[in-house]
Formats: sequence, C-alpha cells, structure tokens
Amino acid sequence: MAEHQAEHQEQTRAAYDGVVELYASMFSDRLETRPFARAIIGTFAELVRGNGNLRTADVGCGPGHLTAMLHDLGLDAFGIDLSPGMVAHARRAHPALEFDEARMEALPVEDGALGGVLAHYSMIHTPPGELPALLAEQVRVLAPGGLLLVSFFGTDGTGGTDGSDGTAGSEPVRFDHKVTPAYCWPVDRFAELLTDAGLVPFARLVHDPASERGFLDAHLLARRD
Repeated sequence: MAEHQAEHQEQTRAAYDGVVELYASMFSDRLETRPFARAIIGTFAELVRGNGNLRTADVGCGPGHLTAMLHDLGLDAFGIDLSPGMVAHARRAHPALEFDEARMEALPVEDGALGGVLAHYSMIHTPPGELPALLAEQVRVLAPGGLLLVSFFGTDGTGGTDGSDGTAGSEPVRFDHKVTPAYCWPVDRFAELLTDAGLVPFARLVHDPASERGFLDAHLLARRD
C-alpha cells in the first residue's frame, strides 16, 4: 500500500513539474470565466470568516492563484503542493504569501489549527483506496467548526456500475486527465466519504461541465464537528 502510494505520488509530482508554466498560464484568470466555482469559493471564505479562525490551507495549490484569491477574500491563506515546481512558481507569482512543498496526506500543520481547507480539484488523482486517509488528515488539521471545500469531477450516480458504458455508476471511475490519471466520483459517494471521515456535509453545488470531458463539476462544503 505504502509503496503504491509513493509510486503514484511520484508520478503526479513529476507530471505537474513538467507543465508548470503551461498550467499556470491556463489558470491565471483565477476563475473569472467560472462563475459557479467562484461563487462557492466566495461562500466558503465568508463562512470561514464568520467562524473567526481565518487560517486556511489551499491544499494542492498549484501555481497559487486560488491561495491569492482566498487572501483577497480576507483569509489568512497559505498554499501546499506536492510539486516543487508549482511551489516555486507560486512563490514567484505571490511573494507576500506562504507556500510549502508537502503531501496532503501529511500536512505540516498542528492538530485543530485551521479554520478552513480548500481542496480545489486536488484530490482527483488520489486512488479511491487512499482517499479516506487523505480526508482524515484534513479533518485532523481543522478546528471544531472548521470548513472543508472540496471540488472534483463528478457524476449523478446513474449509468453502468463499472463505467463500461462511458458513465460512472456508484463507484469512482479512472480516466486520463491531461496531466496524469485521475478519478471521477459519484457526488453522493464522495459525500459519504466526508461523513465517514468525521465531517458533516451541508451544502453542494453540482453543475454542467466547463470542459469537454463531460463530467459534472462538483463542489461539497463540509464542517468538522
């Protein structure tokens, strides 16, 4: 298990290191063309501000564009990414903000320290069997009442159970992401994982895709008890 985890993480790190400048240029608009995602991130930031603990981690931050957005929305935001190339770019692009190289499964954060965690399409490369441990780590660093916003490629849970008809049923389906292999999740199934991890999902936004893949864009908001 640990060996497989290390292998896929090394592949993911290498893949993103190889596309840093291209990836950064593609997402430099900071969601200006994606109103639904922009709205749910704004809602997340407002709720974190309302709780009073502004310290927020952007896990899988990539080039740091959303870390900067969270900062602009009034949060004490910092970014974490597996890719040293992405971290270096983020530091150059946003020198006033904090960025560190780390794995989402082993965050350099004390227990219960954060008011919020943003995971914007950063859990999509995690194999399904490893996702519960990753979610448990996000719960560990959240203070009671802290919020997690996770975004991912989703389905409504209909279609073939094995994905053989091109759709996903009740289980996640692996697909060829442009950077490195990823997984599409039925929204209800992902929400169950959040519950199993000790979170309380309380809001979701699911909408038609912004890309040619055809998956839904899914966003789940959850609170730590």
